[in-house]
Amino acid sequence: MFRVTTLSSINPPIKTLKNGEEDAIDYSKFDKIAEKYYEEILNYFMTSENDEFNDIKILIAKKLKGQTASFKSIILAKPEQIEYWIEQINTNLDLDKKQKAFKSFNRFFKKFENFGFNNLNKRDLVLEIKKICKENGWKLDNEIGKTIRRIHGAKKYPLFSLSFYNLFTISNTQKIDWEKDFFGKETNLTVSGQLEGETFAMALGQIYTFGPTFRAENSNTSRHLAEFWMIEPEVAFNDLNDNMDLAEDFIQFVIKYTMDKCPEDLKFLESRLVEEEKSKPQAERSEMNLLEKLNFVLENNFKRVSYTEAIDILRESSPNKKKKFSYIINEWGADLQSEHERYLVEKHFKCPVILFDYPANIKAFYMRLNEDGKTVRAMDILFPGIGEIVGGSQREERYDVLVEKMKVLGIDEEELWWYLDTRRFGSAVHSGFGLGFERLVLFVTGMTNIRDVIPFPRTPQNAEF
Repeated sequence: MFRVTTLSSINPPIKTLKNGEEDAIDYSKFDKIAEKYYEEILNYFMTSENDEFNDIKILIAKKLKGQTASFKSIILAKPEQIEYWIEQINTNLDLDKKQKAFKSFNRFFKKFENFGFNNLNKRDLVLEIKKICKENGWKLDNEIGKTIRRIHGAKKYPLFSLSFYNLFTISNTQKIDWEKDFFGKETNLTVSGQLEGETFAMALGQIYTFGPTFRAENSNTSRHLAEFWMIEPEVAFNDLNDNMDLAEDFIQFVIKYTMDKCPEDLKFLESRLVEEEKSKPQAERSEMNLLEKLNFVLENNFKRVSYTEAIDILRESSPNKKKKFSYIINEWGADLQSEHERYLVEKHFKCPVILFDYPANIKAFYMRLNEDGKTVRAMDILFPGIGEIVGGSQREERYDVLVEKMKVLGIDEEELWWYLDTRRFGSAVHSGFGLGFERLVLFVTGMTNIRDVIPFPRTPQNAEF
């Protein structure tokens, strides 16, 4: 069953510490957020025309030993109530119906886990909770996928349960005196030098930055590093189309230069890749060898496709209809995963792809809002074998629009006063992008793990050097 609840109804709640002692957090401050999600989930289930959810609707309507269980009561149920209902379902439903019901719940669990339904998504949730935490001096740590077993114990936690606020650990940091910290204020590492780059572009016209950046997400994959190097051009008077032209020309130039200057090295790397591929199942082997893949990028114009068109293609694709994607595409607004990006490049278009005009609520605040009010002038370049290799956008140059977006997202205007000043007194259309250097090296060399293309890889749970 599913359980979406506030921490105050969990026994025991997540513990927070202050001076070595337990310190209670006032979770009632999050109740309004919870109610929005309760309504959204209930509405999603009861109005869905998806046959997969019929078993769930039947369970809601059925009397289990004389007790009627509404879906909302299931959502708000405490652990002992959940366990009682599971016991009744196990007793009253035959095995076939039971398996169908739990299968439906499991599909919904995956959908909820990724916040992919209707207009509410993980980004909205995180931003709202971050805002409340900041106002109260609390620290927020992402705990998705880690806490159900910790709260309930390995044997006792409810089947298919999901604790609403167990998605995060909230700690009391009110006692930290940031004025005594090294910088005299709370300071964090950054994943980009873009905002600073924009100030230079407004003064000098065309600039780029190239330096280390830091990824906060817990992305422990063969394509991610916690610390990596980023090339970030920023150009005044470039709109999104100019930005796409620049990124495409830049990548093709670098690849051609490498092929012209290092042919023997590339032949060696190609031989290495061939030997590595022999150890893989046929289905996991690359369709192209290394040099074919590099020529593939040089000889094909990058296909430019709107996000909306890409969603339509993915929704109607065979792997989506056959449920072979790990993340099923059901509706507009989904955040694309690597499997979707690679399908578009490798299977559908069979050439590098530039996706543009993404939904505003899955992209950053500084991207220019389109006239439809729903999408922004964002772009991602997708490559075979990797997925996204470049991300960029036309920046929001309109002061009033930028300020309004920051207010909606809870971004402190005082913290970014210097960034707003590049618009406050007049600005110009400008655009830029970020190219992860190690991902480019990964693609050009044919290596399969990004940790092999940087001397001292730093990744989640690993900072040995």
